[in-house]
Amino acid sequence: MAMGREILRKEVLPFVAMIVVVCMQMATTTIAKAVLNSGLSSLIYVVYYNSLGVLLLLPGFIIQRHRRHARALTLSVLRRCFVVGLLGTCALVLGNQGLNYSSPTLSAGISNLMPGFTFVLAMIFRMEKFEVKRRTWQAKSVGTLVSIIGASIMTLYQGPTILGSSSTSDLPHQHSLLSHEYFSRWVVGGVMLVATYLFASGWSILQTATLKDYQEQITIVFFSTCFGSIQSAIVSLLLERKLDAWKLQPGIGMTAIVASAVLGPLCINNIIAFCLVMKGPLYVAMFNPLGVVIAATLNLLFLSGALHLGSIVGSIIITVGFYVVMWGMLREATDILCQTGAANETSPLLQN
Repeated sequence: MAMGREILRKEVLPFVAMIVVVCMQMATTTIAKAVLNSGLSSLIYVVYYNSLGVLLLLPGFIIQRHRRHARALTLSVLRRCFVVGLLGTCALVLGNQGLNYSSPTLSAGISNLMPGFTFVLAMIFRMEKFEVKRRTWQAKSVGTLVSIIGASIMTLYQGPTILGSSSTSDLPHQHSLLSHEYFSRWVVGGVMLVATYLFASGWSILQTATLKDYQEQITIVFFSTCFGSIQSAIVSLLLERKLDAWKLQPGIGMTAIVASAVLGPLCINNIIAFCLVMKGPLYVAMFNPLGVVIAATLNLLFLSGALHLGSIVGSIIITVGFYVVMWGMLREATDILCQTGAANETSPLLQN
């Protein structure tokens, strides 16, 4: 009975939680695309829904700080939260701007680079060992390279429309890789999205380290979101100086801000923080390929988008690379299990 509860807590719960997170992320991406198409600035959108997210997180933070054994906040923890917030702000601003130039499907496809980025950053910060001769390290490296190739195909080639109808925002010459409109929209959006997930990987790595040192999840999420809101507000005030741009009209803009605040800072950030502590950053990054299917479906159903050959081919290659990385992780966990003689563990996935 105790073993069953342990499996449920360490295996089933994080898996289900990450499935829910991916669905929420794709929903917020689609919402963001819709609201950006309506004319609302991506910078102002981030400021509004992050600020509302801080207000939604405030009651939980107050309750946690007033319990008996709450840990004292230190300047070191606040500095880390500031940097986590900064990385998150960069990811959000670049992500929404890149989404404005591309599509939710491309965003979901390039998000598959996160396992590779996370793996590289984990090696830099010594969360992963640099062991070239080991098959597990080779698998992770090859999988990372394959994922990058797949993401490059999705970014640099659309190809003919497979499903749906091409909108006016699609390229006029879908087989051309060198048209002016292509480089001004699709490639620029793709580069911004690549930078987005690089920052997101750094955010994941640093937040994991912070949560392990200071095990007050709600406090870390609250201050990271709070600092991120302040940072995005400063950037937005510098770049968006027209007062009319800050005015919200009843409609899709206000609805999107409320929905994004509930799904993003309140739900997604807290669930990811839980999974980072339970399973580690690379495990969290492993679930991004699922977003491709969800994003493509939402884009077709709600945004009248089109599914192109380049997106399909790129997604397949990215997914292959992802599963090679995952195999390397699982094999490494199995090797560690054998070396430590922990034969009584129920699954190698219990290793972070």
